[in-house]
Amino acid sequence: MKIIFAGTPQFAATALAALLQENQIVAVLTQPDRPSGRGMHLAASPVKQLALQHGLPVLQPASLKVEEVQRTIAQYEADLMVVAAYGLILPKAVLQTPRYGCLNIHASLLPRWRGAAPIQRAILAGDSETGITIMQMDEGLDTGDMLLKKRCSIAASDTAQTLHDKLAELGAQSIVEAVRELQTGKLIPEKQEESAATYAAKLTKGEARLDWNQDAVQLERAVRGYFPSPTAFTTFGEIPIKILRARTGEDDKAEPGTIIAVDKSRILVACSNGTLALELLQKPGGKALTAAQFVQSLPIKVGDRLGAN
Repeated sequence: MKIIFAGTPQFAATALAALLQENQIVAVLTQPDRPSGRGMHLAASPVKQLALQHGLPVLQPASLKVEEVQRTIAQYEADLMVVAAYGLILPKAVLQTPRYGCLNIHASLLPRWRGAAPIQRAILAGDSETGITIMQMDEGLDTGDMLLKKRCSIAASDTAQTLHDKLAELGAQSIVEAVRELQTGKLIPEKQEESAATYAAKLTKGEARLDWNQDAVQLERAVRGYFPSPTAFTTFGEIPIKILRARTGEDDKAEPGTIIAVDKSRILVACSNGTLALELLQKPGGKALTAAQFVQSLPIKVGDRLGAN
């Protein structure tokens, strides 16, 4: 089967690698190179890097709404387009170009968590399960017919990074299976139940600021859900502090944000309900430090308040 692949980050590159083993990838669409790293040099996406390693044609349009771009895509005469975390809207003209249309690898069990950040939102909501949905794309936001679903449990220790890695592998397996079944006519479209739909809004840096007036359970989810980006944070005076790892602690009563214990393994902070034990922290420009290391680098003590500025 002749496939055009459209994707940008590592999640998509994992799927492309799997498809390459038994399909003809005739072209790859990915986002334009972006500035990256401390030097802000232009960097190719993981999908582009993989495509170039395999000698595949790479297209990096800023938009798919341009007729010339649409004509170029049509010239490949693809049977199918596979889309995974691409980042650009596919207009109707592109959706209708391949013989079998366009399939999307979505990192949730649709219709739950349509949108840009389904992995993080599932953790933040305390979901016990998520998965992969292979979907027939239409002009809506993740509203197309579902063709194949694979479930994945969310462990109590999962961060957005570890869950991303699980789902990347599951997504790769799922799209290979879906392409096989598409060719044999075994895929049966299933409409999404609109009343069950939820929206996974794009993450913002501001929302990752810990609000100590929240429940400790919710704050612990925030630390996991925002790791590695945008990363949960709080402040000590004017100093922002990233919280890379934390767990709920024993119940204690104090003003939310108050440090109520400091030892070798944790900095215990009061929340509106319960406490949060901060275990791995990072100051601006510094490296990740354990609680014991951190209190040596920043003189915080029992009774100090976090997030009070």
